[in-house]
Amino acid sequence: MSAMTPEQALFLLNYTLPAVKNEQRTTQAVIAAIPTTHNDYRPDPNSKTAVELAWHIVAAEHRFHSGIVAGAFDFTPNHRPENVTTGPLIAQWYAESFARNLAGLSGLSPDQLLRSIDFRHMFQLPAVAYLNFSLNHTIHHRGQLSTYLRAMGGQVPAIYGESYDSALAKTAH
Repeated sequence: MSAMTPEQALFLLNYTLPAVKNEQRTTQAVIAAIPTTHNDYRPDPNSKTAVELAWHIVAAEHRFHSGIVAGAFDFTPNHRPENVTTGPLIAQWYAESFARNLAGLSGLSPDQLLRSIDFRHMFQLPAVAYLNFSLNHTIHHRGQLSTYLRAMGGQVPAIYGESYDSALAKTAH
C-alpha cells in the first residue's frame, strides 16, 4: 500500500469533518437527554453510570481531537470537573470543548494531517486517520448511552431519523 499523499489527507479531513460535526450534535442531544434525577443509573453493576458513560464519550473525543491537533495524544486522565454533574452540564462542556477542537482541526495543514501519531503503542497512523477512529468510538458509546435513556425515564432524541419520542414531540405541537 502506498503512503497517503497530502491531497488525500486534506480530502479525508474535508470528507470526515461534516460527519464529525453532525455526530457531535446528535451525541450532545443524547447526553443532554439524561434525566438529572437518574445520573447514577446503570443497567448492570459492571456498567458505567449514565454520567460516567457520558463523560467517557466526551473526554475520549476531546483526547482524540486535541491529540490530532497537537500531533501527540496526552493520556493524562481527564477528570470530570466537580461542577459538571449532570447530562445537560456534560453536554454544555462538550459543546464548548468541541468548538475549540473543531477550530484546531479545521486549520490543520496537509503535513500536520499526515504526521504519524502513536496510540498507546498499538497503532501508528496518520493524524487524519484518528478522526474516523474517534467517530466510531463516539458512535459506539452513544449507542450504549441511548439505550439507558428510556430505562431512566428519559426520552430518546432523533439519532438517524426520528425516534418514537421525537415523533411524539412533533405531533404534540
